[in-house]
Amino acid sequence: MNKIRVTFWHEFRHEKRNEYVSKLYPGGIHSVVCGFLNEEPDIEATFVALDDPEQGLTDELLENTDVLIWWGHLAHEEVKDELVEKIAYRVMAKGMGFIPLHSGHKSKPFQRIVGSTGNLSWGDNQREIIWNVSPGHPIAAGIPEHFLIESEEMYGEPFYIPQPDELVFSSWYENGNIFRSGLCYKRGVGKVFYFQPGHETCKSFYDPNVRRIIVNAVRWAKPNDFGFPQSNDCTHTTTKIKDEFDK
Repeated sequence: MNKIRVTFWHEFRHEKRNEYVSKLYPGGIHSVVCGFLNEEPDIEATFVALDDPEQGLTDELLENTDVLIWWGHLAHEEVKDELVEKIAYRVMAKGMGFIPLHSGHKSKPFQRIVGSTGNLSWGDNQREIIWNVSPGHPIAAGIPEHFLIESEEMYGEPFYIPQPDELVFSSWYENGNIFRSGLCYKRGVGKVFYFQPGHETCKSFYDPNVRRIIVNAVRWAKPNDFGFPQSNDCTHTTTKIKDEFDK
């Protein structure tokens, strides 16, 4: 069986600066997410970080990634534009899945691929109810009508994004805010799933429903078997990629 090759890209800054976060996620958020992904027989997950050589994503690694999961918060602007273009090319032209988590809505790759600022309203941690508004969707498989997260950073509408192709989850917070918290886009031959939970001071990545959703999203976002053949060349220049996708 060919496993789905997942790369978890992690900014990996909070764990180094905040003692509470380092205790909550010893080894980093990436170790927790890759840990439960690697429990699945059809998934093989590895992780890289912003401060790694080439910001973690070499051409070879990108070419051998079926699904890229992205967690960033403090250092969105440090991500090089050239790398963003390579990621966009892999998603839109080669079918690599892209799953930005939590603050990934402000990441350069999400903005580039989806075509949006990703701006939203936000506030302190609150109780959050995540509603399954599309129970027939593959990402919602095994997820109840709704589930509670005891503490999660509030993200609220308006969420300045293009109309999603599919809305799978919607959230309500104890102070009354609502948010489109799980949504899908198709861009070129690639698929994108944005999922809101995952603030660094919250335990959301230990929640069994959050974990199940991420696993489901990996399987949904993987490249189609009948998609375009994979190229062995990820060395396109930024200008060339922009010419291809900005026409």
